[in-house]
Amino acid sequence: MNHVISMLVENRQGVLARIAGLFSGRGYNLESITVGVTQDPSVSRLTLVCGGDDPVVEQIKKQLNRLVDVIKVLDLTAQAALHRELALIKVSAKGRTRGEIFQVADVFKAQVMDVGLDTMTLELAGSPGKIDDFVALLLPYGLVEIARSGMVSLERGRKAPRTERQEKGGS
Repeated sequence: MNHVISMLVENRQGVLARIAGLFSGRGYNLESITVGVTQDPSVSRLTLVCGGDDPVVEQIKKQLNRLVDVIKVLDLTAQAALHRELALIKVSAKGRTRGEIFQVADVFKAQVMDVGLDTMTLELAGSPGKIDDFVALLLPYGLVEIARSGMVSLERGRKAPRTERQEKGGS
């Protein structure tokens, strides 16, 4: 099972290398790693997706928390969270298939970024599952290249608790 771990880290040189080294040195499987500066330029948010069962992931989180530059570690796997990726997909597009590809792109709200003589490049942002579904529908046209950003994730905001009246259908 894949786990999504979101971390806040000091925005310093070498932090990413230390985190990646922790994974490679212990043989943990790292599916993707995405990092970017937050609203505070001295802090970066790092989202990583790793494989492993619950005890392995617990060990990973403990080891990440021990790193000096790590501010906070949060496992978003079982939490209410938003998970998004960006994908650029170049697909073979000859003759009348172009219209069909435009229709598939429209259904998924993908953007056509480039049209060449024999190919089209599409951009789609969304959940990893949405991107997987989009790629599956484009397979029959002939995939030329795919570039995926890796996942970025944020915990959802808290919602107001439901009152007894709302649960019974009142306003």
